[in-house]
Parts: sequence; C-alpha cells; structure tokens
Amino acid sequence: MEKSQRKELISEYKARKIIGAVYSIKNTINGKELILYTVNLEGSKNRFAFSQKTGGCENLKLREDWKKFGTNAFIFQVLEELEMGEGQTQKEFLDDLKTLHTLWIEKTEPAILY
Repeated sequence: MEKSQRKELISEYKARKIIGAVYSIKNTINGKELILYTVNLEGSKNRFAFSQKTGGCENLKLREDWKKFGTNAFIFQVLEELEMGEGQTQKEFLDDLKTLHTLWIEKTEPAILY
C-alpha cells in the first residue's frame, strides 16, 4: 500500500462518525428486556446477530431464558442513539451514554427488566 493511500485511510478512519446508543435486548415471549449501552452501536448489533446465528448467549442475565425460549425469541432494539461530538473525549462520551442509560432504566417498569 502506498504511503498516500495509507494516510488517506487513516484520515477517513479518524473522520468517521462514532455512534453510541442505549439499546435493549427484548424477550418477545415474556416481555422482559435488558437495557444496555454501547460506544459502538454497529459492533453491538453484530455481536447480537452472531449470538443468534450461533445459538450462544454472551450475557449471563439472559442465558437461562435464551436456552428456554430460543434465540429467535429475542430482538435487538435501539432505544436512543448518540453521536460523539467533535472535541469530545472518549470518557465524556462514555459518561453521556451512562447518563442516558440511567434515564432509560428509570423510566422503564422495573418488573420487565432483567
């Protein structure tokens, strides 16, 4: 790879939008859901899709119901997206996502949470 191509790829990587989110993994059979947050929305979507394809469950809170109801009983839902701001540090972005996560937990009926 030429040096100019490499610099261009690095520049594109640094300029990409970073999208985080609060999301839920919902059990469509019993209505319970697990609310999580991530700094990498696409990565979390891909991990969930991989778990469904392979039948494995990476989250201990879901594992029992995952085995009981099967992988197709669960869906991935984005509750709210958040784009990392220009000049915002990773820590600031993570803190914003944690706050957003807390707000979603507080407004969700506790009985349906894993």
